[in-house]
Amino acid sequence: MKTRILQTIVICMSLIAASCNSKPEETTEPTETRDMTNPFFSPYETPFGVPAFDKIKLEHYLPAFEEGMKEQIAETQAIINNPEAPSFENTIEALENSGSLLNKVSAVFFNLNSANTNDEMQEIAQELAPKMSEHSDNIYLNSDLFAKVKTIWEAKESLNLGGEQNMLLENTYKSFVRGGANLSEEQQKKLRSLNKEISSLTVSFGQNMLAETNSFKLVIDNKDDLAGLTEAQIASAASEAESAGMSGKWVFGLQNPSVMPFLQYAAKRELRQKIWEAYSKRCNNGNEFDNKEILVKTANLRNEKARLLGYTSHAHYVLEESMAKNPDKVYELLNKLWTPALNMAKNEAKELLKLLEKDHKGATLEPWDWRYYEEKLRTAKYNFDANELSPYFELNNVREGIFYTVNKLYGLTFKKLDNVPVYHEEVTAYEVLREDKHVGVLYLDFHPRESKSGGAWMTSFRDQERKNGEFITPVISIVCNFTKPSSNTPALLTFDEVTTYFHEFGHAIHGLLSNVIYRSLSGTSVPRDFVELPSQILECWAEEPEVLAVYAKHYQTGEIIPQALLDKMNKSSKYGQGFASTEYLAASLLDMKYHTQTQDISVDANTFEAQTLSDIGLISSIISRYRSTYFSHIFAGGYSAGYYSYIWSELLDADAFAYFKTKGVFDPATAKSFHDNILARGGTVDPAELYRNFRGQDPSVDALLDRRGLK
Repeated sequence: MKTRILQTIVICMSLIAASCNSKPEETTEPTETRDMTNPFFSPYETPFGVPAFDKIKLEHYLPAFEEGMKEQIAETQAIINNPEAPSFENTIEALENSGSLLNKVSAVFFNLNSANTNDEMQEIAQELAPKMSEHSDNIYLNSDLFAKVKTIWEAKESLNLGGEQNMLLENTYKSFVRGGANLSEEQQKKLRSLNKEISSLTVSFGQNMLAETNSFKLVIDNKDDLAGLTEAQIASAASEAESAGMSGKWVFGLQNPSVMPFLQYAAKRELRQKIWEAYSKRCNNGNEFDNKEILVKTANLRNEKARLLGYTSHAHYVLEESMAKNPDKVYELLNKLWTPALNMAKNEAKELLKLLEKDHKGATLEPWDWRYYEEKLRTAKYNFDANELSPYFELNNVREGIFYTVNKLYGLTFKKLDNVPVYHEEVTAYEVLREDKHVGVLYLDFHPRESKSGGAWMTSFRDQERKNGEFITPVISIVCNFTKPSSNTPALLTFDEVTTYFHEFGHAIHGLLSNVIYRSLSGTSVPRDFVELPSQILECWAEEPEVLAVYAKHYQTGEIIPQALLDKMNKSSKYGQGFASTEYLAASLLDMKYHTQTQDISVDANTFEAQTLSDIGLISSIISRYRSTYFSHIFAGGYSAGYYSYIWSELLDADAFAYFKTKGVFDPATAKSFHDNILARGGTVDPAELYRNFRGQDPSVDALLDRRGLK
């Protein structure tokens, strides 16, 4: 994984994506040209040194980026000009500590460009993309700087470095090599061009996705067309209409909390088809937001770059730094799961078709039918309606359940902060403590808005590190798109949203509990196929009876969720796993297909996607979880040739939680081992070794197959 000389953003995506009291970041002495009213040019005068969101304005970003890049180039030049012999301290550590101003402004800008953007920020992002790419190349392609790094790398055996120092040296050296330092001058010129173009295309893909998602609204003005929807869903749609100036109507959008319940419960088939087609054709409509050409060009350029660097494909380049190591290992896992998942999905489809034919004689099962009839069949088979759960999953109660869980596991407590600036009025902030000592700051941002990208992710505004003898505490953020409150009900979550909340909180504690020296090895700075272990394992506690008793309380009566309802939920939990596994695996295989090409893709995106999914035998009533034109994880996020990571990490978390279960889910010794060997170590040790240190053995696939009902 590339050393984070530049700030990276973890998506959840993503990514994704740690005490003692924190001190604001030090900033290099200002130059004469600096406007000292720019908050980035001074230490933040805020509690715990969090970003001064109340003072940061759009006009502050570009000057801070430009000054930050200039400052880092000066710092790297000072490393080159140092007359002393190269050492770990004056070269590797100096390089690690360079770019503090650039990291500072990057953390704020790129986080807010995802969580609270606007047209002006998007224009800045487009302007920055090639500049930041060039800046990174100016460091990694600097032959004099690489010569110093290489000198230390070649002498590493005689330096008596500690484990974390060795990892930093290895990552730094590899970053230069993987960044093109060994290429010829002509090849480096080509690499610079490729990097600039890829970075600009990535920004465009994400901006198109946000615009297209926001552009569609299904407006309903006939109450009969709401048949099948719950009162809460109807009330939420009425609130959306009110906000859009359409009082007396109901509005459904393409954000997941709106579109997915509509597909699951709306009885009007033609309306389900309408919203489904809008959802599944995002950025595939031949308009200004079309992503077909962008994504094919991006895939081709990535593969070309990988070949230039000496790799077979982009996937080979990416996976070299993963747990999987190569595409063959990824395909081995995906194919092991694909056949049983597809067979199960085909059996599910036969059952759903029987129900569909009762309502629409002679109809074929279409993608907009699946969720609706699956819900009907689940209700018939198990007498279980998922809507029965939501009244017990009020957002604030779920938060308390998560706080309870991580307190019992890791001793963390959370104190709401009312005296720190936030970047949007919906955001809340907490001080995180352990034994009354400051651990970090956590921001929570829950609901959809047009200024926010879709999905859910964890990220950081400041990573944990030790600098100049001081422990710098992290500032972490969780961003989600959960069901909004309506005029007469609080935010009531689906169980999927509950587990997403636990998931992102798992990422958050990975960042909060980091205890390393170097920022580039901190928290979630681990391979993509390992980073999801702390997040996915925390989901497991969401279903534990002790935890449910804390948070699963009826929002009106306070009644704890009845055991009979939980029993029905548990009995039905494996139903639908054929569909869920198949749509996910299809997306993972599609990602791998794009990024294992050894020649340029010469067909359009729709043809490439259709051929790929046909080759693996995907049935027509299921599509890939993400179609190519809105597959932001791989074309706008950090998961290219890495979407398989979720299932790879699920292999780890299923095995790890099975181990917890044998000891007791809140067993202090097991929790301490997970903390010490996984959460606190960041990227300081090879992840396979970290896992073995915790588990005592490599993971087995059996627990995963059992969890998904695929045994």
